[in-house]
Amino acid sequence: MKKHLLRILFLLLPLILNAQIEKKKLLFFKDSADYKNEQKSLIKFIDKLINSSDLDTMYVSPNRYNNALMSTHFTNFEYYWISSARPKEQELCLSPNPHYKIGVYFDWRWIYIGWSFDVDDIFRHTTHKYKGTEFDLSLYSTKVGLDLFYRRTGNNYKIHHLKGFSEKIVPGYSVEFDGVKVDIKGFNTYYIFNNRRFSYPAAFSQSTNQRISTGSLIAGFSFSKHKLDFDFTQLPEAIANEMNAGMQIEEIRYSNANISLGYAYNWVFARNCLACLSFTPAISYKSSFVDFGQPMEDKHYNNFDLDFLVRAGIVYNNGKYYVGSSFVGRNYGFHSQNFSLTNGYGTLQIYAGFNFNLKKEFRVKGKKYSNPY
Repeated sequence: MKKHLLRILFLLLPLILNAQIEKKKLLFFKDSADYKNEQKSLIKFIDKLINSSDLDTMYVSPNRYNNALMSTHFTNFEYYWISSARPKEQELCLSPNPHYKIGVYFDWRWIYIGWSFDVDDIFRHTTHKYKGTEFDLSLYSTKVGLDLFYRRTGNNYKIHHLKGFSEKIVPGYSVEFDGVKVDIKGFNTYYIFNNRRFSYPAAFSQSTNQRISTGSLIAGFSFSKHKLDFDFTQLPEAIANEMNAGMQIEEIRYSNANISLGYAYNWVFARNCLACLSFTPAISYKSSFVDFGQPMEDKHYNNFDLDFLVRAGIVYNNGKYYVGSSFVGRNYGFHSQNFSLTNGYGTLQIYAGFNFNLKKEFRVKGKKYSNPY
């Protein structure tokens, strides 16, 4: 009996193993199919998130070209406002001279890639010690946007405003100050609610055309890291001797995370002409370290503050050619018990360009495409 059972098991063993292999194959193909479906779902989600074709064409006209070439002029502004309330109210404002750049950019759909150079390198022959490093990348779509930024400034600041110091200092006092070094890096991302009728790219990347005036709520999230080195001993003697102890910092480092909610409006004031204004206040959480000079001790702070981001632009765009100007400004506030720092920077851009390489869906075979605008 046992021999018969062994023979039966021996005969069935290949069938059992084959069944297990087939089962594994089925599971493998099932897993592969699920993985491919997950990939497709993710691609569809991303495409839906940034898709610029889902527009109300009465309000927004899509871009009919794949590429663009643009020349631009940048002017960068920056300021640091340091203040203290005890034992007397004092304020000190530092800012460098405006910084100018000229660049040429190539556009592929909604990404601009280009090169720019400093005007000061040509006309002023500045030395390397006064140079900083700046990097800004903005990605626009009809639904979401992303800003990446990095700034490291050089030692070319000036004192432009004083309050609470000696009366001997005349109004309009301004002097060069090489005791500041700044490092900022971070990102900002946002979502546009009325994305079928309102177009941010129409005002800031010229990749669509706004036809009817409208606005939209905008919600976003931002994270940045800041570092300020401040050598107050390099201040003029008349200022350094009177400065409150609370302003005698050597280094500030803080991380800034914020959630924002604001509003933007596109005003079509003439044919092919658009003006945009956007204001986005943000509630921010700051984790910071402040290195005070002796005899004060270093301190850590964790607090909430108010920041804001403003964008403004004006542009003429007939679908083929465009010219315009835009401004993007950021402001950050930091406050402790007897010290506050407000820093802001902005970029003013003047540009002109043209679109080319018509998209397939807008090509008429055997006929030259005519712009309906």
